[in-house]
Amino acid sequence: MTIHDPISAVDTTATEIKETKETKETKETEETEEIKETKETKETKDDTELVQEDAQPTVEDLNHLLVKAAEQSKTHWDNLLRKQAECDNLQKRMTRDVEHARKYALEKFATEMLAVKDSMELGLQALSDTDNDVVRDGMTLTLKMLSDSLTKFGIMEINPIDEKFNPQWHEAMAMQPSEKLENGMILHIHQKGYQLNDRLLRPARVVVVKNADPEQTLENQV
Repeated sequence: MTIHDPISAVDTTATEIKETKETKETKETEETEEIKETKETKETKDDTELVQEDAQPTVEDLNHLLVKAAEQSKTHWDNLLRKQAECDNLQKRMTRDVEHARKYALEKFATEMLAVKDSMELGLQALSDTDNDVVRDGMTLTLKMLSDSLTKFGIMEINPIDEKFNPQWHEAMAMQPSEKLENGMILHIHQKGYQLNDRLLRPARVVVVKNADPEQTLENQV
């Protein structure tokens, strides 16, 4: 029969507890050192990156930035020139529109007044064979006042008697031969034309001279 010593058992238990405590403290110390080393490594890495960021750029980097800045500057300059050209064109167009509005604002009114003037001229022609001098003189004076008023506002007569036919201002109603005038001359005016400044209001309706070609006449006789 084995007899256990109580004192030895207590010493053994105390020894085991002490070893367990030392092992735990050693483990905690190692973990603390690992955490410290990890923190120091991270700080060292951050410092390295910071040093790299603070490093001076290379010549290639500067050249790249210079080229990029030059391209941006050219783009902005081109945009500025284009905007300036658009503004200039807009200003010129507005000036031209205002000038046209000033010169041709009376176009519709002037066109309506032409019929009145035509009627008065026809009335004077009808009175030319009568003895009513008072009415004729009154209409003549009124017609002169109307003509002067139209001229004052840039409405001019187109009365191309004995002039060369111009399709820009004249409208040929018929063609007749003439011994006194050459081909293409205006022989008679059916209706006067009018222009507002340099714009045609109504072409002059005319009869144009067209003489027979002598060679063509001989061929017809043969």
